[in-house]
Amino acid sequence: MMDKKYRLILVEDDPSLGYLLSEYLGMKDFDVTWAKDGQSALSKMESNVFDLAILDVMLPDMDGFELSQKIKALNPDLPFLFLTARSLKIDVLKGFAMGAVDYLKKPIDEEELVVRINALLSRLVAEEKEEEIAQNYQIGDYTLNTENFELRYKNQPIKLTGKEFDLLALLAKNQNQLCPHKEILTTIWDKNDYFNKKSLNVFVSHLRKHLSKDPRISIVNVNRRGFMLRVEE
Repeated sequence: MMDKKYRLILVEDDPSLGYLLSEYLGMKDFDVTWAKDGQSALSKMESNVFDLAILDVMLPDMDGFELSQKIKALNPDLPFLFLTARSLKIDVLKGFAMGAVDYLKKPIDEEELVVRINALLSRLVAEEKEEEIAQNYQIGDYTLNTENFELRYKNQPIKLTGKEFDLLALLAKNQNQLCPHKEILTTIWDKNDYFNKKSLNVFVSHLRKHLSKDPRISIVNVNRRGFMLRVEE
């Protein structure tokens, strides 16, 4: 079903269940990072990019509901689902009100969890592609059209290479927000390594030249973390 290896963060303080789920999901070709409490999960999220978060509601340092809001502050677009031993309807409703895409009750059926994860990711990817089909990004006085792969400064077309276009589209989608190195490299080059990071710096330099006609625009290098396409009001 998957044409890429999706990255999951599992936040579960029960050592037996955490180990079981992380191993099982790994066998199903997911790239799983396991955190045993909320604070360590947040630390891992600051330096890694994930496609889905799986959160236990009952955690030792903060509950899953609080953690979900902290995650949304870090990455508003990251989908998450809850795992819980609670069966009260009010808890389920609270989970969805917090923005959860799904809610599974313990004991967890591993096969059902995988089916739900695959269904969620397939739907989210389809929605994302649908949004991108005819998406126009306004970048100061520039317009980036993802339907005809064109960058324009006012009415003047600017020719971009394929990689330049993909990189600018990713930065534009996250305009005024940090794009971590890992996310850029795995999205554009499919691999996070030293040589691709060097290539990334070259392509950023090219884009800076293309965007230099509008002084409000800058591509900021956030030291050791990533790049941000900043557009001043």
